[in-house]
Formats: sequence, structure tokens, C-alpha cells
Amino acid sequence: MKNQVRAYFAEAQWFHSQHVPTMEEYMNVALVTSANQMLATTSFVGMGDIANEEDFKWLFSGPKMVTASAIICRLMDDIVSHKFEQKRGHVASAIECYMNQHNATEEEAVKEFRKQIADAWKDINEECLYPTPVAMPLLTRILNLSRVVDVIYKTEDGYTHAEVMLKDSVASLLIDPVPL
Repeated sequence: MKNQVRAYFAEAQWFHSQHVPTMEEYMNVALVTSANQMLATTSFVGMGDIANEEDFKWLFSGPKMVTASAIICRLMDDIVSHKFEQKRGHVASAIECYMNQHNATEEEAVKEFRKQIADAWKDINEECLYPTPVAMPLLTRILNLSRVVDVIYKTEDGYTHAEVMLKDSVASLLIDPVPL
């Protein structure tokens, strides 16, 4: 939580000074403000004896799978939400940072980020296929978090506009489920 607050503070400083960070600066902060690692940590807490102290140490060590999940979350979010966020007054997103740093177009930035997202999915798949120091149910939590992010940010910002974007998905899952 302390890391989360520090990262939000860094973004607030950038916003108020109208600073557009480099991609490296941005991603170091934005991977934290995506809240992905905090959600992964919280999901481990609810697993009882399955998640032990060593598993939390692994989670806090910045493993490839957790980083990949955060990259998917941050970049998918920024691709679909950056225009709306800039209109309402928000810190520069990955799109603006990339365009500024590389003198690129929005389309070039999106193309690059879609490649990075695909590479991050490959990292997650690799971590699920090969032995890791943590149990598969824990890896599945991180995988499922990434899957949810994919649904929420696939075509639009389903987090900000959940009443429009996710209403049908939630209804099909909870109100009109597939009969078994």
C-alpha cells in the first residue's frame, strides 16, 4: 500500500508540473498505479494455507509473471482510456509518453504496446508451463487477474464505464448463467 501511495504521489507531481516522463520513468510508476500487484497480493491473502510466507516473498520479488500481468493491465488500460483521461485532466499515459519520447503517432504507440502486451502474455504462459517456486493455484490467481483485465479493457475502458461495458457480461454470468 505504501508503494501504491508513493506512485500516486509521483503521478500527481507529474500532472501538476505538466511533466511528460520517459517511458522508463512512466512504467516504473505506472506498473504500481495499475494496482495489479496489490490485487495479486490481496488475492493471495484470501487463500489460507495455500499461500505461505515464501509465496509472498516470491510475489514481492517482482517475478516475471507478476510484471507481465501489470504490463498487460497498464498498457491495455492506457490504450483505451488515454483520450478520455486527457480530456478530463489526467497525468500523461503511456501513449503520450511514447509519442513524446519517440516522436511517434498514436497508431505507432498502440502498435508497439500491442506487441508488448502479446509478449507479456507469452511470459505468463511460460510461467504457467514451467516449474516455479509457487503452487499452481497461486499462479492461476495472477493468470485470472490478467484475464479479467483483458475483458475489461479489450475494446473500451470497461472499468470507468462499467455500467455500459460490463453490464451484459455480469448479467450473463450471474443473472442468466449457462444451465448445467
